[in-house]
Amino acid sequence: MLTLTVSLQVRPERHADFVAAITENARRTFADEPGCLRFDVARDRDDELHYVFHEVYVDADALEAHRAAPHFAVWRAAADRCVVPGSQVNTVGHLLVGHGGGAS
Repeated sequence: MLTLTVSLQVRPERHADFVAAITENARRTFADEPGCLRFDVARDRDDELHYVFHEVYVDADALEAHRAAPHFAVWRAAADRCVVPGSQVNTVGHLLVGHGGGAS
């Protein structure tokens, strides 16, 4: 299984738009993509504009299908407006240990 961890900073004036967009993207991804086993969105407890996503996919094809999904294009357009340029860091890895949410 592949994991995608995303860390980013949100523009203060776009915070509400960001929350709406990532909530819809996470909901649609988990509901519509059978290859997505988990999609968590967390906000830093000390910095309300710093977010981390943790996503788990069955394989590389599932991650590519996610990136090709229509709702992902909508999300990317919103992210372009809402995320501080240069702040997003994506890390793809292999799941070693997972608990809950179907990951193992």
